[in-house]
Amino acid sequence: MTNVLLNYPLFPKTFWSYEKILELIDRKVLLPPLGLITVAAILPQDWNFKLVDRNIRSVTPEEWQWADLVIISAMIVQKEDILEQIKLAKQYGKPVAVGGPYPTSMPEEMRSAGVDYLILDEGELTLPQFVAAWERGDRQGEFTANGEKPDVSHTPIPRYDLLDFKAYDSMSVQFSRGCPFQCEFCDIIVLYGRKPRTKTPQQLIAELQALYDLGWRGGVFMVDDNFIGNKRNVKLFLQDLKIWQEDHGYPFRFDTEASLDLAQDQEMIDLMLACNFAAVFMGIETPDTDSLQLTLKYQNMRSPLLESIDTVTRSGLRVIAGFIIGFDGEKPGAGQRIVDFAEATGIPTTTFAMLQALPNTALWHRLEKEGRLRVANGNINQTTLMNFEPTRPVEEIAQEYIDAFGKLYEPMQYLDRVYNYFLKLGAPRVKPPLQWPEWVVVKALAIVCWRQGVVRYTRWKFWHHLVMILIKNPAVAEQYLALCSHNEHFMEYREIVRQQIEAQLEEYKRLEALNGDRVSQPAASLQSVA
Repeated sequence: MTNVLLNYPLFPKTFWSYEKILELIDRKVLLPPLGLITVAAILPQDWNFKLVDRNIRSVTPEEWQWADLVIISAMIVQKEDILEQIKLAKQYGKPVAVGGPYPTSMPEEMRSAGVDYLILDEGELTLPQFVAAWERGDRQGEFTANGEKPDVSHTPIPRYDLLDFKAYDSMSVQFSRGCPFQCEFCDIIVLYGRKPRTKTPQQLIAELQALYDLGWRGGVFMVDDNFIGNKRNVKLFLQDLKIWQEDHGYPFRFDTEASLDLAQDQEMIDLMLACNFAAVFMGIETPDTDSLQLTLKYQNMRSPLLESIDTVTRSGLRVIAGFIIGFDGEKPGAGQRIVDFAEATGIPTTTFAMLQALPNTALWHRLEKEGRLRVANGNINQTTLMNFEPTRPVEEIAQEYIDAFGKLYEPMQYLDRVYNYFLKLGAPRVKPPLQWPEWVVVKALAIVCWRQGVVRYTRWKFWHHLVMILIKNPAVAEQYLALCSHNEHFMEYREIVRQQIEAQLEEYKRLEALNGDRVSQPAASLQSVA
């Protein structure tokens, strides 16, 4: 029998950290490590497992000593802490296995860190290889799927029982992997392919039933990178989910990610709303059609962007938008054009970052051929400079990014945007029970109302907008106040963005002056872009 320590590394402060918001509801983290609890379900079930999410707490000395094996999974943004956790495991003399998007994309960095096992690609195929090696006594190895993609309809129910439910705002489930589109900068199609593979409706309903039986109620994030990639299978699943939700009193509220062509499928939108989907993340990227065409984001060019977003919004699904600045050939003022677009649509939550070349993407390979990749120190995050030489000055793009982010999340401007958006947001189709105990909701609302409606200069606007929402669109008032609370996060995070980007710009200029070559290096000498 093997004692396995599942270790999930720290995230740096990001757009999605939401610490100030989570404090209001006594939670620590937005989402759990779905990948690691799926790994635990695939591994032999007579092994013993302990999960430590480092975003909640640190691994104790007793847990390090207990472990026969340490398994760590991470994304590129978690680079700094996964390296630290590997070092700690080695100090305790423990064998280390790593997997997930970062090790799969950058295996050479894991080799350099001294890991014992590299479990790459998708675990349904490579974890059995690892188990066989472990059980025959091999103390090192690398395991790959050689381009094969697993049938996810055989993936077992994740080990949700390993989670501390009280620490998380929402749970996570996955219906599909892969996306049919070909966006040049996206690593999803590299990691999971362009043919969406789905679980069966009965399979995902069983996962939700497991969560329900363990006592979870509230938010569930459908982590699919494009939930509607296989529309036929999604609709079959939603029809079953609608019945399950009705039978169980709508215990879950769903959010997910989907491509903009959702707007052209009213049947899909209606099914999602009937199942109590509340929000959908969409990669808008940029309102500049030339940039969309260059980056092969054709699905965003098939219908007017503003019209598509308005269709989804008025139906009752809240849109969360992703934007990127720094595409090749981009004209000056792109940051302001993104601000103007966000204001025109009213979308409250708009993620925003400078373009990064992710490992092995089409963008990466093109820039590599052009000799435009450069060394980046640190993580790829919303607060890192571009890791390649763009077609206009880095300093110009970075300053536009700082200015635009500051405008988007200036407290008064943010409240106006939330207000304008919720005036037109369609009413929920179902009325589920409260996710949180009443005392938690009352406490959170009291804090938000005190800070934004009494203490700060936003007080007049806060009360005016709240009263008008209660008069004009009362069905969305609960969601409206929840989005107002996000001001608590963005007031701080916009300053983090400014400080970190300005610090990197200063270093960039210093190195540029020192080296005289804009710190670029040939792709062949690239050591790290993570």
